[in-house]
Amino acid sequence: MLEINAVHSFYGKAHILNDLSFSVGKGEVVALLGRNGAGKTTTMKSIMQLVRPRSGTVLFNGKDITGVSPHKVAQLGLGYVPEERRIFTDLTILENLEVGRQKPREGAPVWTVDALFDLFPNLSERRANRGKALSGGEQQMLTIARTLMGNPSLLLLDEPSEGIAPVIVEEMAQTILKFKSQGLTVIISEQNLHFAKIVADRAVIIEGGQKKFDDSFDALEQQPEVRDAYLSV
Repeated sequence: MLEINAVHSFYGKAHILNDLSFSVGKGEVVALLGRNGAGKTTTMKSIMQLVRPRSGTVLFNGKDITGVSPHKVAQLGLGYVPEERRIFTDLTILENLEVGRQKPREGAPVWTVDALFDLFPNLSERRANRGKALSGGEQQMLTIARTLMGNPSLLLLDEPSEGIAPVIVEEMAQTILKFKSQGLTVIISEQNLHFAKIVADRAVIIEGGQKKFDDSFDALEQQPEVRDAYLSV
């Protein structure tokens, strides 16, 4: 479903992604792992074309989307949940969800407001509340729900467990497993190895914008030197 081929991405003169390549199959949940500053968020933004690769290609369902405007990338079925959440704080939960609405698309789960409220009961109870009145965990749920209103076939989740209470992290894991059961393809950027192992089929580790590992979590367990080199604090 997604192919990143020899991508080089920069912020100004800073070379962030260096010849990065990996692929994601339909229905897979892939964890993008690495320390702070490894290039995980830049990878997400390069897929969405919020950061335009200087060279290399990004293919989505066989279509080269390199250089395509981000809103057109979203219309093709890529959904992006940024680490910063970026909800509309002066809009209610219901209004935030309406902002994300797109028509159903072939091969992707169809999401409605009622289905999302079943998935996130906390949001249902507070549907008339404005975004600024929500806790950090509720804002994270709302950001995911708003993105799902676009009926994406591939969902990018940037650090979904970052800065939220452990009980919400557990709920988030169960939510991602539900996505997987419905056939949604997901890439999660994570530093929490335990969380990633619960939800993902495969790990892609990057360091200095380069791929250092791409295999199952069982294979990673058998290579503690890789884990210690690229994931230990």
